[in-house]
Amino acid sequence: MINKERLAETFKHLISINSVSKEEGLLSNEIKKIFENIGAQTFIDDAGKIIGSDTGNLVVKFKGNVNVPAILLNAHMDTVEPGRGIKPIFENGIFKSDGKTILGADDKSAIAIMIEAISVIIENKIDHGPIELVFTICEELGLLGAKHFDINKLSAKFGYVIDTTDTQGIVTRAPAANKFEFKIYGKAAHAGAVPEKGINAISLASKAIASLTLGRIDHETTCNIGRIEGGIATNIVPDLVTVKGEARSHDEEKLEKITNEILSAFRNVIDDHKKDSDEGLPRLEVDLVNDFRRTFIPDDHPVVKIAKKAAANLDMNMATKRTGGGADANIFFQKGIITGVLGTGMLDMHTVSEFIALDDMVKSAELLIEILKLHAKGIGNI
Repeated sequence: MINKERLAETFKHLISINSVSKEEGLLSNEIKKIFENIGAQTFIDDAGKIIGSDTGNLVVKFKGNVNVPAILLNAHMDTVEPGRGIKPIFENGIFKSDGKTILGADDKSAIAIMIEAISVIIENKIDHGPIELVFTICEELGLLGAKHFDINKLSAKFGYVIDTTDTQGIVTRAPAANKFEFKIYGKAAHAGAVPEKGINAISLASKAIASLTLGRIDHETTCNIGRIEGGIATNIVPDLVTVKGEARSHDEEKLEKITNEILSAFRNVIDDHKKDSDEGLPRLEVDLVNDFRRTFIPDDHPVVKIAKKAAANLDMNMATKRTGGGADANIFFQKGIITGVLGTGMLDMHTVSEFIALDDMVKSAELLIEILKLHAKGIGNI
């Protein structure tokens, strides 16, 4: 039932619309128009005003003709840079860019798939329950659209985020993450004339970082220092450095442990140096936030059972997956909506080598239609 050529044209059209983070307005208006033309009710929330985007999260609703609980479908509208003026190339069944930009399959392949699947459902008058689609903004900046989305706008309590690679897998386990920012205040001095009068903030940060174990801590836990900024000139002892990083784990206790170890490493270096100073320097400022909670969906949850049954009906496999990355699913999960993450076949995301096979998009659309058919039959009949 999938119209393969239409799906390809929809995808090419969507990726031709610039929608880097905080500039999703044009794409949002186009998606809104497409769904309204096939009978949806739509609205845009106020998240953009809070985040600084030119639009908010787009919500699309279909009432359905079967009395079952609503189901959520989600994709994000924003892309990373370089994501302006994308020129798609389609060769041998593969979409790629001209090598100067990303392709935008992350996550416009999901949007195109959702448009095609819903269009097929409507055109063929296939029974379906209430469907609630949420297209978020600023996902690439830290899941900001989902974080600022009012969950009370939805009635769905379960569903699917379409935002990963594997078309025969469902992500049911994702880590929690803490983000941290340290500001170390030292003391400026001329680096050539009187360096002993200064307190080198960069040197102190380096000592703290050198004491840490970074990268993969164990099979559930990772840690990274991703950004360091500081100093004015090579002949000035730097009096300020900012260090930013994160820790992730599928185990909440392990996350707390590694986070505390990182905090202690920086505090110990500062405290040790303070013993030789009577000026209240060096000084440490800490900004620590929980970026997102972990996702853990049992294998017997209806979200998993429906996806596996849908795949089996199509002679496909469907394996549960664990990931080290975060998605809007983490935010929906902690807000009370159980969401598994499904794939579109996109590969090498966030690079100019990004590509996707049209056949994988077709498989993903077929799976989504089968999921919606099963949903309409009621969870108890799965």
